[in-house]
Amino acid sequence: MLQEESDLSLIIAQIVQKLKGSNLYAQLERQAWACLQRPEIRLESLKEDIKEFFKASGWEKKLQNAVYSELNVYPLPSHPSAPPEHLKEPLVYMRKAQGSWEKRILKSLNSMCTELSIPLARKRPVGEQKELLNKWNEMGTDEPDLSLFRPVYAPKDFLEVLINLRNPNYENGDSLSFRTHLGLIQVPLKVKDIPELKECFVELGLNTGQLGIDDSTQVPPELFENEHVRIGQKVLVQQDSAAAQQYIRQGSPTALRAELWALILNISSQPEDVKLTASNDDYYFVFEDYLYQVLLCFSRDTSVLSHFAYNSASPPKSYIRGKLGLEEYAVFYPPNGVIPFHGFSMYVAPLCFLYHEPYKLYQIFREMYVRFFFRLHSISSHPSGIVSLCLLFETLLQTYLPQLFYHLREIGAQPLRISFKWMVRAFSGYLATDQLLLLWDRILGYNSLEILAVLAAAVFAFRAVNLMEVTSLAAAEAVLADLSTLKVMPLLQIFLFATVT
Repeated sequence: MLQEESDLSLIIAQIVQKLKGSNLYAQLERQAWACLQRPEIRLESLKEDIKEFFKASGWEKKLQNAVYSELNVYPLPSHPSAPPEHLKEPLVYMRKAQGSWEKRILKSLNSMCTELSIPLARKRPVGEQKELLNKWNEMGTDEPDLSLFRPVYAPKDFLEVLINLRNPNYENGDSLSFRTHLGLIQVPLKVKDIPELKECFVELGLNTGQLGIDDSTQVPPELFENEHVRIGQKVLVQQDSAAAQQYIRQGSPTALRAELWALILNISSQPEDVKLTASNDDYYFVFEDYLYQVLLCFSRDTSVLSHFAYNSASPPKSYIRGKLGLEEYAVFYPPNGVIPFHGFSMYVAPLCFLYHEPYKLYQIFREMYVRFFFRLHSISSHPSGIVSLCLLFETLLQTYLPQLFYHLREIGAQPLRISFKWMVRAFSGYLATDQLLLLWDRILGYNSLEILAVLAAAVFAFRAVNLMEVTSLAAAEAVLADLSTLKVMPLLQIFLFATVT
């Protein structure tokens, strides 16, 4: 009981500290001062009157949503005496592996810059700033010649690092269960089995109404959809983030998705905090060519650095010449601390179908990244981290489709070598857009990326008959080359709830 109270106190202190530096906190202060001028506010019941004012004016709900958002993002606080790096990643060997990977990425980046005689960081000359602003609307068509540049790394490079990951405390997998794992990932992390996944994703059950399912044994699709839309509209009127997150587990109506995602991610409709820093000046951006603009601004957004408090990764540092090692002369490069990989823009592309105001698109992407996507290219033991997703995928296949798993393994077509690129990009670019958005509904609804591993296993199960006939990795890849016709929700439901366990 005392431990629970202590943990709760730590959580409250952490959230209060975070909110004190937010725009919401400043707004609440202003509202409180304005409230004091109202004639119905009495000194003898000041606290209760202000609370009632906040409730009636909607500010209490905004505060609740902000607190709920923080609870979704931050891990549970560790013991007060635990070192800060434990908040980023509790396992030492994972932290070391991430550190080694970062050095390798930085070496590749520095090598390319040296070859091309291009400085890593510099302030744009005034002429370049003006030129960038003048062609801001045509960035997609008037792009620079990038033929000399190569991606700093690709997903397959990252996979090779994960394959070689080992826990030094285990000699060839000490535990019996780990010795029997024949996949590429050889680290002993706890992942869910089918019964646990059924419990976690209970709203995806065969007897539960879902958007993205053409037929139902219980309720005709059109009746479910009409009622689901009505409930969704009510959720939006209430502006309750927790209710929206629960609601979207059964999928979001297309017309409501943009607003529901913004509500779950606690994104305001105000554009005042999104500024164009790409030209070293402060302009709101209201232009087209979203991908170029969003990613250029993202790379220079220093607010993104805050997510490294709970990310196993660390932002790369650069030092002023002659000041190596002196922290007061250190700068982060890129300014947001994130070095993109080949295909990084696919985290943004699907959002362009939902948000037509550039500032809203940017806010949604930034929040999706610091809440979810960073875990797909960081080495950690987190259940939604890419290592756990790979292990979950392999464990599901080996346990529930053993014949298929062993066949592919024997012909040199380890399934993870095919599915890794799907998971590291959250299936963006592989599924049809409407199906991808239905999948991302569930990522938001369950506040978890584990659904990616489940879907990857479900795809293999769906194509199992064809895969049993292949005799090489190339042939297996050909069978799984086109996922654009797949229907996500039936695949997930059948794999989770029709699999014999």
